[in-house]
This record gives sequence, C-alpha cells and structure tokens, in this order.
Amino acid sequence: MLAAFAYCPRLCYLQWAQGEFHDSAETVEGKHLHAWVDAEQDEVPEGFSPFHARSVSLSAQHAGVVCRIDLLEGDGQRVTPVEYKRGAAPHTPEGLYEPYQIQLCAQGLALRENGFSCDGGMAYFIRSQERVAVKFDQFLIDRTLELISSLRAVVERGEVPPPLRSSFRCNRCSLAGICLPDEVNLLKEMEDEGKTEEKIRKLLPALDSAVPIYVSGQGHTVRKRGERLEIWSHDEGKVSDARLIEISQVNLYGGVEITTPATVELMQRGVPVLHFTHGGWFQGICLGLSHKNVQLRIKQFEWATNSEKSLSIARKIVSAKIENCRIRLRRYDPDAAMEALESLTGLSQDAKNAPSYQSLLGIEGAAAKAYFARFGELLKAKDSSFSFEDRSRRPPRDPVNTVLSYLYGILTKELFVTALAVGFDPYLGFYHQPRYGRPALALDLMEEFRPVIADSVAFTLFNRNELKETDFIKTGIGISLAPEAKRKVIAGYEMRLQKEIIHPVFGYKISYRRVLEVQARILSRVLSGELKDYTPFIVR
Repeated sequence: MLAAFAYCPRLCYLQWAQGEFHDSAETVEGKHLHAWVDAEQDEVPEGFSPFHARSVSLSAQHAGVVCRIDLLEGDGQRVTPVEYKRGAAPHTPEGLYEPYQIQLCAQGLALRENGFSCDGGMAYFIRSQERVAVKFDQFLIDRTLELISSLRAVVERGEVPPPLRSSFRCNRCSLAGICLPDEVNLLKEMEDEGKTEEKIRKLLPALDSAVPIYVSGQGHTVRKRGERLEIWSHDEGKVSDARLIEISQVNLYGGVEITTPATVELMQRGVPVLHFTHGGWFQGICLGLSHKNVQLRIKQFEWATNSEKSLSIARKIVSAKIENCRIRLRRYDPDAAMEALESLTGLSQDAKNAPSYQSLLGIEGAAAKAYFARFGELLKAKDSSFSFEDRSRRPPRDPVNTVLSYLYGILTKELFVTALAVGFDPYLGFYHQPRYGRPALALDLMEEFRPVIADSVAFTLFNRNELKETDFIKTGIGISLAPEAKRKVIAGYEMRLQKEIIHPVFGYKISYRRVLEVQARILSRVLSGELKDYTPFIVR
C-alpha cells in the first residue's frame, strides 16, 4: 500500500481504508506472472551460507510497516530484498520509479529492525528480464518514513484524498471507474464556479463485460462445471450455460434451485445470487463478504439521522424524477397540454425548495397524478385491452400496471445490488423512511430512473406489440404475467440497461447500467464530504 500511496494517495486510500479493488488486464497478468514467488517460505534459513527465501513476511513496529518480500537473497546477516514487477524496466535516470524505490526501502527498514544488514534492494522486471538496483541512502529513507507518517495521518483523519487532476496515472488505473477523478473534479468546479466547458476523459468502460443471468424455468437447477455455470432441467437436461467470468449476478425465480458448489463459487467471486417469488417479488440475496467500506456506512447513518442533510438529498431526487417525467411527456406526447408540462416544471422547482418531508411527499404525489393522467396517451398498442387509466398496484388491475410493477421490482433489485457494491446499507435511505423490510436507499436511487428506464421499457414493449393479450393471466384479485411474458419483459429491461447514451453532465458514452453505479458513487462522494450537493441524473 505504501507504493500505491507514493503513486496516488487517493488510490491507496480507496484500496486500504475503503476496501475497494477491481481487476484490470494488468493486475490479472501481474497475478499470473507473480504466482510462482507467492509460495510462502516465511522462515529465513539460519547460518551464513548464501540463501534465497520466497514470500517472506516481516513486521517492524518502530518503522510502522508490515511487508511481504517477494524474494530475499542473503549471505549471513547481509540481505537484499527483491521485488518482482510485471512489465519492463523503465530505464530512467533514477533507475526506478519512486513508488518502487519506496516499497523496497520500506522492506529494507523492516529487515534492519529485525537484525539484518540491508543497504539496498532490487526490482526484477519479468517482461524484460532485467534487474535494477536501488541504494537505501538517507534521502530515500527520510522520504519513506515521511510517506509512512503521511499515510497513517490520512487514514486516521478518515478523509479520502482529492483526485489527481488530468494525470496520465489515471488512464490505466483499475479503480478509475470507482475513483471517478475527472467526474469529481468537474462536479467540484460546477459547485464553485457554476457551469464549466472543461472536457473530461472517459476512463470507465461504457458497458460492463459481465451481465446478469435470469433463470425462471420452474424445476431448473443451476450447477457449476469448471469455469461455467450450467442450467439444467429435470426433463430436458442441460438447457443453457454461461462463463463465470461473464456473469455479474444470478437471478432465480420461484422454484429454481442452485447447488452448493455453484453458490460458493459465486460468493468467492463477489457475484450476488438474488431470489424472487414466482411473481417477481424480490425476496433476498446471497452474497459473500460485505463491502469493507465501513466509513461510508457510518456517514450514511449520520446523514440519514440528520433531517436537514437527508432532506437536501431527497429534494434533489424528487425534483429530478419529476423533471424526467416532464421530459418524457414533452418528447413522446405531442398532444400534451402546455399546462401539464408547465405544472410539472413548477412542481420540480417546488421540490427543490420543499420545507419538509410531508410537503415533498405532497409535491411528488401531485406530479405523479399529472404524469399518469397523460401516461395512457403514450401507449400506441393496437390491442385495445392495453389501456391505462391510473396507477394501480398490489395487485395491479390491468396489463400495463402489471408490467410497470414487474419492472419497478427488477429496477429495485438492480439498485439494491448497486448500493451494496458501492458500500451502502440499502435499507437506510434519505427520502424513503426506514420501514421493516423496505430497501429505502435502493428506492431512493431508483426514483430518478423510473421514467427513464422502467416506464420506457413498458412503452417499448406495448408500442411494438411485443406483448399480447395471451401474455397476461387474469385472477380473482388482479392480473399477472405469464412465464413467456416475464422473459420478454426481462429481455426488454436488459436491452434498456445496455443502451449507450451521452451522459448529460460528463458528455461521454455510457450505458444506463453504468449510470446507476456512477450515481451511487456520486452520492457516496457527497456523504464523504468531497462534494457539497448531490447531482441527480436528468436526461437531455
């Protein structure tokens, strides 16, 4: 971690204090090339004959470091630590980049404190097969001790260091999508100076390489075989499979089963397994170890129990939701009266200045009434049975409400998983108040995306005549989706999340699924004090 701190204090803090990590091609290659030196041989051989010891762990209380040395070469009490590096030797005037020098010097200090004589270290570069030496002079020792002290002070303060500005170091950083250096800097400038024309780099992928899988066939079983997950049917045998590396979450509906080996493998990979009722109600999640960012959850509880702070976030969320509803009506309902659009504009502004939760609830209710009054006009389905009069739920009374409820349930699940991935407690929100079993924060994060994602998918399914009357099952208490209809709805939902858009604030291409994560991380930056206000997502 000390080398990471010398390279980028923010990177070190995210990894060490907040427990963030994400593999990149470079880190995966490094692990593979580095594997042979990681076989532990903790004991240094006794005697004075030359020796080599791999993966030696040492602690030094006075220096304040704990280290693991890749390779320790010695002759008696005189030793040299050797650090293995993935790439080629840099061939710089300094010999080694500063982070590498600091890492080796810290190991040298630990060795000295444990009674060894150590005047220098070596870095071995695997790609170019070169060794580069570094001497532990007083300047390097002082610099190393200074960084040790600075790192300890930063962690004790509990404040994440500011992001680097326009640094080349961000370009290949595996945590760029978590750190959001350019995004945070841009939002800070917007807070301090108003609008800015500064262009930011696109450091995170537009699309996720891994995607969710959904298993709804009753009697199906999910199994692990090698590096793949397989879906088996009692009657048909294997019906589908997917590579584990390409799976971001596993969604199981109704009586679908999953084997213990598959569950354990997914837990070790940090892939959540989500369970739903046959009707689509989210029941629970099976996940490995929870996120290590305790600091974020402490801040979340502080903000949630402070009515003024939590209301400031709630105002932004509700205002953005209303604005997104207005934009949808303006864009897809040419007959929408100017009065209705102006009403939503006014309600969006009112939400920004709401004096209390009660007034904010009233504003949201009035906006929902105005929005859903025109909702049916956006439906162009040929089937006359797909009409919409008003919003109904638990149970939904018509096919349109049935699809909306199902989509809202899936979207809630999505934000629940996103909140956990960022380090939040999904049950403690700022607008939706705590209630037993209600994922309040997931519902908070979902609000601004209801019209943008869920409503949009519903319109597409009906207006393209992808749903038929036979896709709905009428019961004595309401209407539910047939199994084939659920697959259509899920497919439409996933297609929407994979859709790439131009981000309205940052100006780069990004999928809606990525936007969900970015918004959650922006909220975390507000709670940590990096940003003053939450910037919601409002479509162009």
